[in-house]
Amino acid sequence: MTVRIRLLSIAAGLAACVALAGCGKKEEVIPEPVQEEQLEATPDVVEAPTASAQNTSFISQRKEIDGRMQSYLTGEWKSKDVVNRRPIAVMIPNNSAAMPQYGISRASIIYEAPVEGRITRLMAVFEDFDDLDKIGPVRSSRDYFLYVAMGYEAIYCNWGLARPYVEELINRSTVQNISAAVEGINQPASEAYDRVSRPGYAKEFTGYLFIDGMKKAVDRLGYNWNYDKAYVPPFTFSAEGIRAEEHYQDKQSATVCYPGGQSGNKGGYGAYNPYFEYNAQDGLYYRFQNGKAQTDEMNGAQLAVSNVVFQYCHGEVRDSHDYLAFGVHGEGNAIVFTGGKVIKGTWKRYNGDATPAKFYDENGKEIIFNQGKTWVCCIWQEYGEFVEYK
Repeated sequence: MTVRIRLLSIAAGLAACVALAGCGKKEEVIPEPVQEEQLEATPDVVEAPTASAQNTSFISQRKEIDGRMQSYLTGEWKSKDVVNRRPIAVMIPNNSAAMPQYGISRASIIYEAPVEGRITRLMAVFEDFDDLDKIGPVRSSRDYFLYVAMGYEAIYCNWGLARPYVEELINRSTVQNISAAVEGINQPASEAYDRVSRPGYAKEFTGYLFIDGMKKAVDRLGYNWNYDKAYVPPFTFSAEGIRAEEHYQDKQSATVCYPGGQSGNKGGYGAYNPYFEYNAQDGLYYRFQNGKAQTDEMNGAQLAVSNVVFQYCHGEVRDSHDYLAFGVHGEGNAIVFTGGKVIKGTWKRYNGDATPAKFYDENGKEIIFNQGKTWVCCIWQEYGEFVEYK
């Protein structure tokens, strides 16, 4: 069946897949010309894990036990009220002048992508936020982040927007957002936001989302907290007592991965040179940026996740302000880092805005993730040569 790919840009099209770089190895990437009209593509048939009496190495169906169920976003056991509730997706700045962020270590998924100025911005997806007072600072929306949030069925939280590219989208009746009262937002949620005193910080890094106000805004706007019956979880997780890397013992090992390499470049990750370092003792990838641990202001904890994903997307520069666009529908190359292993494959997203990208290995089978948090780095495909891991 032919499926239409949408690229989030004035022009649309998918470039050739990136040759994924190994440890420090760089290859020139020559993208295909961008086409003026949407392209047609027929996705390959892909195979997801199939549960059976002989194969219970991954979570296939959730069951309630003593009021708890496994999370769609992490695979971990939590209160059924939490894991059956739609998450919130909060836009958070990642530039040095905004650090440290507050509450971000509680996010189940962090999605990172380049923005204008050739730095990255974060979208933190929270499902377990009831005991948080606030999250922030909160920054403005870009449409590719919003499309990703829609795939998670998340309620989208932002303070500001790139109006030429976001205004029409964010004000659609199908998009449920909690937005600060700024020009271009038709249904603002002023009760959800306020300023926090941060001496020495620019005003743009003082706006925070307050959880109590956010919940009131959701109720006032009549949003449904429940997942849709057609909800598609973004990941498949390993079962209890089984590590995902047991499925990938023949794969290359790597303890450090650099989404933008170790030297400056214009692909979004070159300004602060972030990287993840794997700790085999606890099975977590610890985040570093600007040569030091990236931490949460709330508790001083270093940000750490169980899985890191490099999702290669075709990108474009939209205008003289350096606003960017990334294709987050269709398909592209991907690398998943989990349990110290490197699993190369692809991502595919062909079933509309309400479904997420899914990740497949080189044999077309859905990749199994370790239970826990996941950090997804959108890699600007045309700068994919800078990716390193070792």
